[in-house]
Amino acid sequence: MDWTDDGIVLSARAHGESAAIAMLLTRGHGRHAGLVHGGAGRGKRGMLQPGNRVTAVWRARLAEHLGTFVCEPAGSLAAALLDDALRLAALSSACAVAEAALPEREPHPAAYDGLGALLEALSGEVWAEAYIRWEIEMLRELGFGLDLSACAATGSTDDLAYVSPRSGRAVSLAAGEPYRARLLTLPGFLLGRARPEREAEIAAGLALTGHFLERHVFHPQNRGIPAARQRLSDRFPLARIPEADTIS
Repeated sequence: MDWTDDGIVLSARAHGESAAIAMLLTRGHGRHAGLVHGGAGRGKRGMLQPGNRVTAVWRARLAEHLGTFVCEPAGSLAAALLDDALRLAALSSACAVAEAALPEREPHPAAYDGLGALLEALSGEVWAEAYIRWEIEMLRELGFGLDLSACAATGSTDDLAYVSPRSGRAVSLAAGEPYRARLLTLPGFLLGRARPEREAEIAAGLALTGHFLERHVFHPQNRGIPAARQRLSDRFPLARIPEADTIS
């Protein structure tokens, strides 16, 4: 059994004296693990950093075996983010979420392309907003898409301000006001509306996607939210966006 595919490193852990077990997200073979001989050594350890792109050849005697990877570097991102703790935290979080959320050995080319696009966006000015949009697309890929197009109660597309934590549908400011303490804040950037409270919006976005990831993806697996994802959220303390900004 063997195949060659493009991959993004999600994680690597030492195995034995010098080998490593690498988890890759590949375009055609999904999330896939394999043993990399010498992967824990100085020569290959840098290549197997989360977020790096590789070309991987997987071989095994039987399809159900762990198998081995022979990897060649195809692009390094982790090193470029070492001096930016926030972007590095987003990189670590994205790789951890992809590893924990995607089923093993099940092709999800849209998830592969989405993660690749996010990795490119991490060097841009709106990297945090791109990260939140990526988690929304990840939920959609797994069958739990949010509906932010119109108010669930009235059908109106005006003044959307909240999201129902049960249905994942948007709620307008007027319809949601009596229940605002129980609703999730809908960040304006998801609707194309810029607001001055950027950190509050990012925090609200992370709380929004984190709620549905935990509810639909991790809780059914009896797992908590990945530690790297929690560390990213902790860097953006949640604060309610001022009402005046919500309406604008």
